[in-house]
Amino acid sequence: MDNLLGILRVRVKRGVNLAVRDVSSSDPYVVLKLGRQVGSSNFFQRLFHRLTHTNSQILLSQKLKTRVVKKNVNPQWEEDLTFTVTDPNLPLNLVVYDHDFFSKDDKMGDAEIDLNPYIEALRMELSGLPDGTIITTIHPSRSNCLAEESFIRWSNDRIVQNICLRLRNVERGEVEIELQWIDLPGSKGL
Repeated sequence: MDNLLGILRVRVKRGVNLAVRDVSSSDPYVVLKLGRQVGSSNFFQRLFHRLTHTNSQILLSQKLKTRVVKKNVNPQWEEDLTFTVTDPNLPLNLVVYDHDFFSKDDKMGDAEIDLNPYIEALRMELSGLPDGTIITTIHPSRSNCLAEESFIRWSNDRIVQNICLRLRNVERGEVEIELQWIDLPGSKGL
């Protein structure tokens, strides 16, 4: 736990106009990857539940994935995937797949999320802002996968970032996610 900085909760909200990979639809799911993960799942699960009073999925592997949504190119996941963070400079990688029973799952696009603007906002150590206050705005560019402006906001006494990602290496599709940071007692913090 010496290198642990905190927990990053990624809410995978929904997909929009995803590519068709089966006859007339797809069975999409999302895989997220964030660098090297550490720790014991049972310890962090209890600690996380105690701190947040939620039963979000917390797994300490390198890759986490959502459930498969059958026959839907506009899936609603609304799932929390939770990572322990030891290096705030690592990008968060997202890949959408089409689940297949009899063959290898088809890739439906990917995106990379630069966490640095979000981490910089967290390091400002803000508090007591009016709900909805915009801290930072990130604009779409050739160097990111943003489909539209992304706002880092103060919401319910926390800093959150809502992101709409345009998928790469595919003919179409977007995925909406939200980032939220959770400090852990005993961790180094940011």
